[in-house]
Amino acid sequence: MRKLTHMLLAGTLILACSSCGVETTANYQVIPLPQEVALSQESPFNLNDGTIIAYPELAFDGDYKSNGLDDWMVTADEFWKILESIYANDYVLVDIADVWSETTDENGNAVMVKNTLYLPEGKKPVIFTYDDVNYYEYMLTNGFTHKLILDENGNIRAWGIDPEGNEVVSRELDAVTALDLFVEEHPDFSPFGAKACMGLTGYEGILGYRTQTNTEGWTEEKEAVRQQEIEAVKPIIEELKRTGWTFASHTWGHIRLGSGRMDKITADTDRWFNEVGSLIGETTILLYPHGDRPDGNDWTMTGETFLYLHEKGFRVFCSVGIESFTYIKKDIAAVICDRLHPDGTTLRSAKSLERYMKFYDAREIIDLTVRPEREVGWAE
Repeated sequence: MRKLTHMLLAGTLILACSSCGVETTANYQVIPLPQEVALSQESPFNLNDGTIIAYPELAFDGDYKSNGLDDWMVTADEFWKILESIYANDYVLVDIADVWSETTDENGNAVMVKNTLYLPEGKKPVIFTYDDVNYYEYMLTNGFTHKLILDENGNIRAWGIDPEGNEVVSRELDAVTALDLFVEEHPDFSPFGAKACMGLTGYEGILGYRTQTNTEGWTEEKEAVRQQEIEAVKPIIEELKRTGWTFASHTWGHIRLGSGRMDKITADTDRWFNEVGSLIGETTILLYPHGDRPDGNDWTMTGETFLYLHEKGFRVFCSVGIESFTYIKKDIAAVICDRLHPDGTTLRSAKSLERYMKFYDAREIIDLTVRPEREVGWAE
């Protein structure tokens, strides 16, 4: 077991695993199926967890953010243990874009179908998604890495500052670079080159670069700095894409899509496409902020908000829940997903213990020696 000291993982990593449609062959293919056949298969699992806090002593320092970080984050040591357990349970990474396809039915209507994934014998597919890979301002003083960079060889690395004020370039301290490193050490964990799908907001830039605009007090000097940040992040985006990472929208302002305020939702979506989509390229994946479903219940309703987001090109809509499920909507070409979320709340919860057991035993993952002294729901 890899031991990491003074490291913490925060964010949202989605793991989607499908035990259905798995064939025992060493080849990997994606074959669209008739919808009625796809719907008869077991739904993929989704699991969510993503950005890293490198230094628990800064995250869990007793200030007003400590309990929130304890609720929603995992330490880097915990993250490595999660990866090792998922790997030991015979999961392999696949790209979320390979799980479903848009096609037309016999009546010429656009529909989504579940694909059959042909995997190495004995393996089960799993999808990772990372929410909020933005490196927000609050993270910079609470133990997280600060941004992604390219090293002298053009490889993705994480840059940050340790508690003593020293600059640190690392791989183990960040969820992105840690997964890259884990795959290097276990290439059979990603036999087809997939990594994770990153859900990006835009209100404090992306990937640690301040690419956002501000509607108040904007000047030519600020725009010049913004353009420098844009140019700096472009080669990082390209290297991430080259090495198996994909991107999704997490809305520009991390807004609640269930609010029904179409003026706010349309303005936010336009801004996301202008400031984020223009940099990362096209995506059909939308990861709901707060897990908040459009129109109240997106899998039984197709309301104004959902129709608008579908019109903007999104086809796979991911929330967060206590169980993982997927549902192909019958009235529109779209897929609804719920994702599991490994974090402090579920690691401490007795009810979640069994739900996550197919991936890991939370009692073996959580590091109570670095976390705040708070209750756990299962016996130690």
